[in-house]
Amino acid sequence: MPVPPGGEGCDTASVTTDPACTDATPGTPSAAAPAVTPEELPALRRRTSAVLIGSQILGGLGVPIAIALAPVLATQVSGSESMSGLAPTASVTGTALLSLPLAALMTRRGRRAGLVLAYVIGAFGGGLVVLGAALDNFPLLLLGMACFGAASSANLQARFAAADLAAPDHRARAISTVVWATTIGAVLGPNLAAPASRSFAGTSIPELAGPFLWAAAIFLLAALLVGVLLRPDPLLTARALAGPAEQQAEARSLKAGLAAVAASPRARLALVTVAVSHTAMVSIMVMTPVDLGHHGADLELVGLVISGHIAGMYAFSPVWGWLADRVGRFSVIGLSAGLIALAALLAGTAGPDHGRTAAGLFLLGLGWSAGLVSGSALLTDSVPQAARAAVQGLADLTSSACAGLGGAAAGLIVAQASYGWLNLIGASLLLPMAGLALFTARRHPAPKTRGGKPADPAS
Repeated sequence: MPVPPGGEGCDTASVTTDPACTDATPGTPSAAAPAVTPEELPALRRRTSAVLIGSQILGGLGVPIAIALAPVLATQVSGSESMSGLAPTASVTGTALLSLPLAALMTRRGRRAGLVLAYVIGAFGGGLVVLGAALDNFPLLLLGMACFGAASSANLQARFAAADLAAPDHRARAISTVVWATTIGAVLGPNLAAPASRSFAGTSIPELAGPFLWAAAIFLLAALLVGVLLRPDPLLTARALAGPAEQQAEARSLKAGLAAVAASPRARLALVTVAVSHTAMVSIMVMTPVDLGHHGADLELVGLVISGHIAGMYAFSPVWGWLADRVGRFSVIGLSAGLIALAALLAGTAGPDHGRTAAGLFLLGLGWSAGLVSGSALLTDSVPQAARAAVQGLADLTSSACAGLGGAAAGLIVAQASYGWLNLIGASLLLPMAGLALFTARRHPAPKTRGGKPADPAS
């Protein structure tokens, strides 16, 4: 029997009973739309994935095109080099603080509403950064950077939107495809920062702030793409297909999301995996350019090392998605811990051997990618469908907050000890993650379907 996709303008009961209930914009009248049948679902999955890939390319381009110059702009506006780190820190903080409100909105209204709002807030933040730079107002610039972080939150949440309609045994691959799409923007973005700055030469807009206007325009384009084409909403459609039990509003609250994590050992492992791998990666990565500079590396070499790291982060994510679906989430989590530990060993003992540092950073990116894809898939597997949006927002809040603290602490560790000690401490974070993975795999293995594939707890 055809199941309507679920509408943001409809009450939860009518989603499964009224064929005219559609995926309308919140607060607007419903309009007729075709129901989603099982035969139509594969085409809907492909279309949803294509829209998310497009938005991810745009979002992945907009963030690095501006972030690349954020510390320099902060130094210029504040007049102090010691303030330069506050700009990216404000962006990470904004990403963390906005994760739960955006997840709450998605829980109520669907993925499209949350992603569109996140990109619009990011564009607004870009405008505030430009205004702060023009007025030499540093607090306003930091506020803009915090709002700018909403775009990063949208980029993170897009991977979960890809998993909404994916079959359980293809879920990790769906997530990894969207993560892979970030490669295009992440590689192009920093290279466009200089031309974006020069494009405003001779105007009243400070040149270093110019990339933020470019980024704001890109985010608005991403919002338009999602708002127009991400129909029917994947999260609301998944709920409708899951059955009446998933339509209960109380099952979709943030409180229910916390309860779902507390009740599932596998969900707790997934949350720890995403948070620890992200924290270890950020903590080591942010201080690598400083260590390279201490050992005589020029800016071109630093750029090459970071580019290799970014390639490791995104370009190979489909490999981890395939492995997580074929071999299992737990195995790829263990591989993530091993890769990050090896990366810390290579980078932490490299000294003046820049090739060894580059190899370590590349492996660090690979380990992060394996942890993100496998952890995100396991998290989605391990909680009921109704609570997933709330749980996924909690995961992004936790990982962003931990990474922000790790990045801030990294500078202190290097200043008081050394880059080698930073890598050792980063690797030590993996011990509880690996221990929890072994314990969970033995005591709470993933359930299997009759065909031996991972089962969906919501099915």
